[in-house]
Amino acid sequence: MISIRQRKGIQTAEVSEDYTAQEENVKLEDKLPSMEREISFRTECGLYYSYYKQMLQAPTLMQGFRGLIYDNKTESMRTINLLQRMNIYQEVFLSILYRVLPIQKYIEPVYFYIYTLFGLQAIYVTALYITSWLLSGTWLSGLLAAFWYVTNRIDTTRVEFTIPLRENWALPFFAIQIAAITYFLRPNLQPLSQRLTLLAIFISTFLFSLTWQFNQFMMLMQALVLFILDSLDMLPAMKVTWLYGIQLTGLLLVCILQFFNSMILGSLLISFNLSVLIARKLQKNMKTGNFLNRLGKLLLHLFFVLCLTLFLNNIIKKVLNLKSDEHIFKFLKAKFGFGATRDFDANLYLCEEAFGLLPFNTFERLSDTLLFYAYIFVLSITVIAALAVAFRNLSDSTNQQSMCKMGKYTIGLKPETAYNLIHTILFGFLALSTMRMKYLWTSHMCVFASFGLCSPEIWELLLKLIHLYNPKRICIMRYSIPILILLYLCFKFWPGMMDELSELREFYDPDTVELMNWINTNTPGKAVFAGSMQLLAGVKLCTGRTLTNHPHYEDNSLRERTKAVYQIYAKRAPEEVHALLRSFGTDYVILEDSICYERRHRRGCRLRDLLDVANGHMMDGPGENDPDLKLAGHPRFCEEIKKNLPTYTAYFTRVFQNKTFHVYKLATNK
Repeated sequence: MISIRQRKGIQTAEVSEDYTAQEENVKLEDKLPSMEREISFRTECGLYYSYYKQMLQAPTLMQGFRGLIYDNKTESMRTINLLQRMNIYQEVFLSILYRVLPIQKYIEPVYFYIYTLFGLQAIYVTALYITSWLLSGTWLSGLLAAFWYVTNRIDTTRVEFTIPLRENWALPFFAIQIAAITYFLRPNLQPLSQRLTLLAIFISTFLFSLTWQFNQFMMLMQALVLFILDSLDMLPAMKVTWLYGIQLTGLLLVCILQFFNSMILGSLLISFNLSVLIARKLQKNMKTGNFLNRLGKLLLHLFFVLCLTLFLNNIIKKVLNLKSDEHIFKFLKAKFGFGATRDFDANLYLCEEAFGLLPFNTFERLSDTLLFYAYIFVLSITVIAALAVAFRNLSDSTNQQSMCKMGKYTIGLKPETAYNLIHTILFGFLALSTMRMKYLWTSHMCVFASFGLCSPEIWELLLKLIHLYNPKRICIMRYSIPILILLYLCFKFWPGMMDELSELREFYDPDTVELMNWINTNTPGKAVFAGSMQLLAGVKLCTGRTLTNHPHYEDNSLRERTKAVYQIYAKRAPEEVHALLRSFGTDYVILEDSICYERRHRRGCRLRDLLDVANGHMMDGPGENDPDLKLAGHPRFCEEIKKNLPTYTAYFTRVFQNKTFHVYKLATNK
């Protein structure tokens, strides 16, 4: 782990001014972390942590709540409800805990925050352990899953480096939900056990939805898993209906808590689940007839659900005038080859490595721990079993037991195994297409691979197929191979893990520290700053100044504002840039050399290239341009402003600079 240590019905205006004035009189220097430590929370991590800090600095909890509901410092010249816009209830809850519990003398707020998240990761690993144990019937499987998760931590989690990210809050609850669903799908549960399991599924689904803005897309994948298995008679229909209902109820409850967030109401998940439930009522005889008859009905059912989903979703979005998630669909359309786009927001995602294809070296690392080999082995056998059972179910409508015969042997697939199989396949496709989503797949890969190596059913099927079946051989295989793998992992990776735990890494970024110190000591508390989304999140956390834009990108008006602010890196006239920035109330603009002279991305993916193309201008440097792009009428703003030409100094005055940053104050009388 990394340890960061210090280096040497109310009117909006009245609420905001009163809160700001009182905030200035509150002194928590002895409790709050130093600025140097706060800077280590980069990009959106810093933004989310700033609201935890804001709640702690508020004189009372109610004033803290009002500050979040009527916030006019996150986006200048706007008052927004942060509890509606962002998933920050976890920061609110944690700040309340810190204020209420008698722990202020013993632990700093930043460490309370960090240790809580690390504690959640322990719960995450425990949930993976339980899921694997439930599937295989032995604790050894859970132990192997936990070991694989830890030894593959580069690919299973990024909590070490991006602690406050929403996914680090949400994924432990998602793992708990999967464990609960795995138990729920077992046949012949007692009524009390079934009710308690449903409660666990509901609570974990609700908490997962509350803590991550992308919850709807993950649960849509989960709903597709249920839809596929229900259509193939591999899950009990009543239990599937319960799970659909829990997803809808949990998401709608989050919608209420987020002050009827329209993005939730317009989600594909709600439209899809409603469509499936409606289609099941209208197509009652879908699961009757011979193979071809069933297959035809299944395809018709699929087509009907798809059309109804798109119809309902379009209706909801038109009624709500919803545009918050349109950038995601533009990105997906361009990513999967349905036409090139010049849309700035879509290209911003397309050019980020995290949203690209999963790199091949991921499989090399997973193979080094034997995880990938074991996963492919188990996946191959279970896919063969699933195909055989699905074919049997479609061929014989009277068979409801997910069993079929292959020669003289009987092949079966338990409902909980079938669920985890389709889950790992769909999330595998998601991870392969989008690298950022690999953490949903690789953690479940640990569960699925360990389950298969310890499962008597998997070994029984394999040994029967190669005519070596013997009950003693099954017992030997399901215990000896996992133990040998555990010994290999301990021998190869344990010393390195101990060395990592003994390391104490120190955060060091003198240029950013110098910038934040300058802002704190040389600018008014109500000054408005413009710049890159990532940097401004740190500005808010470390200085409390007002921002023009920030990294939480799930709002259409904010995306338009960000594109306008980013014209500081485009080829625009100084008067045009000044007018754009002043329209957002900007007092200071921060220019970064790392963006202006960017080399990290290839040509066509640098931020300045994206802006040039979106503005209809030709890109810099050698290479081709689209024929309709034209030469810009002005030089690049971020380069030309540094020459201190009169046309620029009339609008912008440089007030700070170091090796990385240049800060300019805007003239207000223009």
